[in-house]
Amino acid sequence: MSLSILDVTARDGSHTVRHSFTPSQVEVIVTRLGEAGVKIAEIGHGEGLGASSITYGISATREEDLIAAGVEAGRPFGVRIAVVVLPGIGTGKDLARAVDAGASVARVSTLCTEADVGVQHIEQARELGCLTVGFLMMAHLAPPEKLAEQALVQAAAGAEIVYCTDSAGALTMEDVAARIARMREVLPADVQVGFHGHNNLGLAVANSITAVRGGATFIDTALSGIGAGSGNTATEVFAAVCDRMEIPTGVDVTSVAAAAEEVAEIVDRRPTIDRASLMLGWAGVPSTFLLHSQRAAERYEVEQDQLLLELGRRKIVAGQEDMIIDVAIDLAARR
Repeated sequence: MSLSILDVTARDGSHTVRHSFTPSQVEVIVTRLGEAGVKIAEIGHGEGLGASSITYGISATREEDLIAAGVEAGRPFGVRIAVVVLPGIGTGKDLARAVDAGASVARVSTLCTEADVGVQHIEQARELGCLTVGFLMMAHLAPPEKLAEQALVQAAAGAEIVYCTDSAGALTMEDVAARIARMREVLPADVQVGFHGHNNLGLAVANSITAVRGGATFIDTALSGIGAGSGNTATEVFAAVCDRMEIPTGVDVTSVAAAAEEVAEIVDRRPTIDRASLMLGWAGVPSTFLLHSQRAAERYEVEQDQLLLELGRRKIVAGQEDMIIDVAIDLAARR
């Protein structure tokens, strides 16, 4: 099977701009991706459909409007629009509205040990005619056998692609190789494997290449790596490395590099491996916690890196953002 790049700039990158993307910005992102040859672009709130709230951050624009803008911008280039839904945050109604707005790829995201909570969403996505994807978050928390077991649950529900999702950017190349190999070994031949990386340990591109070598055929990327934490696998860098390694992607390196430079001007914080983002990967904390933990650390006058380390020790996962405040209060009380 050929390798597909799925760009998440307009979804994972939403964390970087505090969920303030506008339709015109989404149009620019999708247009530039289409011109470069990328065929799937994900759009929406960083935490997925229905996540606009005080807890996760309030979106500046309705997700249906962002999706519709992306659909129109991508139409001349054959770009499909993807959305992600986290059961417990997004509902079936949210997914149906997204499809009505033009989304045709649905990714159902669950904790890597709780695939069963997404079964109904996966079934619904198939019924709606979407390319349906299972997204196993925080993959470092599950050994290869467990991750593969959960991948089978999503495949049995109807997922056509199942992802090893390194939400914390905590996996090494050896970790990725073991997980992808086991997933590929147990999944039916017609179910593809994907990989989503974060760069908190500086390994996003290397991990993505490792996944491809192990049989992954879908890789998530973002222009300039714009995404939560220290960012995602950079689209332009991954495309360039693949080209050097003679791995076909269908993406024009010169064009996507120019797109990355242009889109980077949209955000007010370009991803970097700073002290806090390094702690995300080292402690195994969701990349989405970066800005939430920064605000909590400032409010309660505690060190952000110590807060992140404690969150990692307690194995707090995405969807438990409210716990960041509780842990910050505990640390302040100890001080």
